[in-house]
Formats: sequence, C-alpha cells, structure tokens
Amino acid sequence: MAEVLKLTILTPDREFYKGEVLEVITDSIQGNITILPGHMPLITTLKSTDTRIIEKGGKELKAFTSNGILEIKNNELKILCDVCEWPEEIDLKRAEEAKRRAEQRLAHKKDGIDVKRAQLALNRALARINLLK
Repeated sequence: MAEVLKLTILTPDREFYKGEVLEVITDSIQGNITILPGHMPLITTLKSTDTRIIEKGGKELKAFTSNGILEIKNNELKILCDVCEWPEEIDLKRAEEAKRRAEQRLAHKKDGIDVKRAQLALNRALARINLLK
C-alpha cells in the first residue's frame, strides 16, 4: 500500500495546491468522504465545503472548496473546482453579506427567482463562514 497520495487542486485561475499528502477529507454530494493512500479509483461530484488536507509531514491545512469534481486513480487525487481559498483569503464580511442576500431570496421567492442558484450561493457562503470559525 502506498504511503502518500499525490494531490493536485486546480481552479480556472490557478493551481491551488500540489503536493504529497496523507489524507484529504471533503464533502461529495453523497456525503463526507475521506481519501487515504491506496483508495480505490473514484470520480465524484463535490459540494461547497471546507476541505481538510493532512500533508506528508502531518501538518493540517484547511481550505474552502466550491462545487467541483474529485478524481482518484493510481494514488493521484485531483480536485477541480470553480473556487478554492485559504482561510486568510476569505472576506468574512463579504461571506456574511452573501449569506444574508441568499437567505432573503429564498425567504421571498418571487416569480423568476432561480431557487437552485440561491441555494448554491447560500451553501458557498456558509462553507466560507464555517471555515473561519
């Protein structure tokens, strides 16, 4: 069994993370998922969440990851998502404002509101806020 995973996290704007890790914990649309070395091949859809990365040396990192795709094959884990942010990159005031706007949209459903889009915006805001707690 392999001792480490090769992790790459990509967004349209940048290579967010690349390195050898012991473990990755994130949320798929089916629920929480932990990826360890030797994990079976898998492709799954991710939802906005805080993702935990345990590096080879044991250091734990946390990042916000938006909706995306996770693929693991041959001990190489790739996460492709729209947005990834380290906690220090998150603007808490902006996230709280996005949460408030999304909650207002959902509470006052008017004709033409895109409920799914509002729910996704709320989920992103909550994931960012929770990461900072």
